[in-house]
Amino acid sequence: MTNLSVNINKVATIRNARGGNMPDILKVAQDCENFGAQGITVHPRPDERHIKYSDVYALKPLIRTEFNIEGYPCNDFIDLVLKVKPTQVTLVPDAPDAITSNAGWNVSANFDLLSELVDTFTAQGIRTSIFVGTDLANIELAAKTGTDRIELYTEPYATNYPVNKEEAVAPFIAAAQLAKNLGIGVNAGHDLSLENLAWFSQNIPWLEEVSIGHALICDALYHGLQETISLYKACLQQ
Repeated sequence: MTNLSVNINKVATIRNARGGNMPDILKVAQDCENFGAQGITVHPRPDERHIKYSDVYALKPLIRTEFNIEGYPCNDFIDLVLKVKPTQVTLVPDAPDAITSNAGWNVSANFDLLSELVDTFTAQGIRTSIFVGTDLANIELAAKTGTDRIELYTEPYATNYPVNKEEAVAPFIAAAQLAKNLGIGVNAGHDLSLENLAWFSQNIPWLEEVSIGHALICDALYHGLQETISLYKACLQQ
């Protein structure tokens, strides 16, 4: 069964818009778990425009499921991960001013860096995942870094799904199958939604985890957080 990890960045964005502590990030994370989420994801950025480093430290002792910290491996991020020791670190090639993730790693150009990071985090008992697109040669190189998993960048799938869902998912099936053959796990994330998640999950039944934030929090405005999490989990069980 594919795990649902809820990215709570957007909740922090709402809080930061007014200052104070409404909504309470810690309570929202705990509520997500109580409502059935199998993980919590955060993506702290250098400017702390949503999740703050202090949030990550505060969340660590409260999370009972899997805690996934994703981000670009600058020195401060590496230090944070090594101190918090989450279940998983997802390495993302974001520029500091990126609004959101918009590409996977060019593993060839960053092979030494990624291999060193994987070794560093693995030595501390932290599962590693490298954010990549569907290029097969790139995935083969990712496997050679020693990473435990890859996370497939699914915006191209989400964009093409309304046009031709079979063609949209085809490169992701091939990429996921290659990763499985290479002995590494497969996660996925970015623009997955109630509209397109079930089809993706049906076609990649060995998918281990999806990380979903923006669409899920938007849906929660209409359905409520508990019902929304149930709806997303239902997509993964079809």
